[in-house]
Amino acid sequence: PNMRWMGKLASALLAAAGLAAPDASKAESRQWSEGYVPNLAVQTQDGKTFRFYDDLINDKIVIISFIYTSCTDICPLTTARLSQLEERLGDLVGRDVFFISMTVDPERDTPERLKRFSSAFQTGPGWTFVTGKPEDIRAINYKFGERSQILSEHRNQIVLGNDTTGEWQRDSAFSDLNRLVMTVRSLDPKWRDQIRPPVADSGGDTG
Repeated sequence: PNMRWMGKLASALLAAAGLAAPDASKAESRQWSEGYVPNLAVQTQDGKTFRFYDDLINDKIVIISFIYTSCTDICPLTTARLSQLEERLGDLVGRDVFFISMTVDPERDTPERLKRFSSAFQTGPGWTFVTGKPEDIRAINYKFGERSQILSEHRNQIVLGNDTTGEWQRDSAFSDLNRLVMTVRSLDPKWRDQIRPPVADSGGDTG
């Protein structure tokens, strides 16, 4: 079983190598402004009902993935990889950064099924698994670029964003973890200000 899992991981890594470059979505950053993300009612793995934009996105830094619980290959691999990212980010998760896993199979993925799935990966309180009415979930996913009609062909990318600054981009969960940590942290202007080197003169480029 371990060799089979490693084979799948290797295949997933190869497939991920061709996914979106981190800076491929600058145009999307501009268009994903206020009013772009639907503020529809959704349910979490704990059975709580939230407004998607108001409660899960508004003024937050988020990492969004797309999964379904009956998936046997890329979804578990993606979630396992993101759980490693969650571990690397430590106490930032649930305070400065929030994980959201959207089902692409809302007809079958009840809060109970999402709870079992999230528990299998020991996800923390800053990670919300989301389901709801199929038409509402599809409307949300559509806005983030998840538009496949066939479950097994759903998008493997993750979406990273800071709603406050309007910075959004796509990435891959199978990117180098250290780089992913830096990409996520760089979405926080406070962190960028802390690590920015001093400028020698007023004409300097702070990057």
